[in-house]
Amino acid sequence: MITQFDQLDLTKSYTYKDYLSWRFPERVELILGKIFKMSPAPSRYHQKVSRRLFRFIDQYYIEEQCELYSAPFDVVLLKGEKSTVVQPDLCVVCDKSKLTKQGCEGAPNLIVEILSPGNTRREMKEKFELYEKNGVQEYWMVDLGNKSIIVYTYNEKKKYVGSKPFVEGEKVESQILKGLKMDVADVFKE
Repeated sequence: MITQFDQLDLTKSYTYKDYLSWRFPERVELILGKIFKMSPAPSRYHQKVSRRLFRFIDQYYIEEQCELYSAPFDVVLLKGEKSTVVQPDLCVVCDKSKLTKQGCEGAPNLIVEILSPGNTRREMKEKFELYEKNGVQEYWMVDLGNKSIIVYTYNEKKKYVGSKPFVEGEKVESQILKGLKMDVADVFKE
């Protein structure tokens, strides 16, 4: 049994079964079998923005069929040799058959990732490609530094189409969760 992060061989590929057996305090993500240690605890501002987004989306879904989760929450996109387990900042799952004791198995309907120093490249490239490949219907990339939100919507060609960046003075709106709209300025209040 692996009880310390240092016991892992970072050059090796791991499976979802391996991931479930680990018993150490560090949070990790498994992307195509490779281990990625999560950044240290997010900044207070990151937490504030995440909390505001959570509250707004949660309020919107009070009577809906979908469920909203925040990190740490395992989203298993692939199992086997190229296992992929991510922990998005927020996710909305409308197909309850995907929910398990550990989290979600399969693509959530909406994933929100908040860019922080140290994770920007992963969210902008690797996770973007993973979410697109696995059919996440909508992906919000929230940029704290620029106080902007880009919404990527999955189309019939199985590709993301990106919005322009939504900035203060505008409303960001979900394309798949009808009626979900919020003032960008409210998201980024200091």
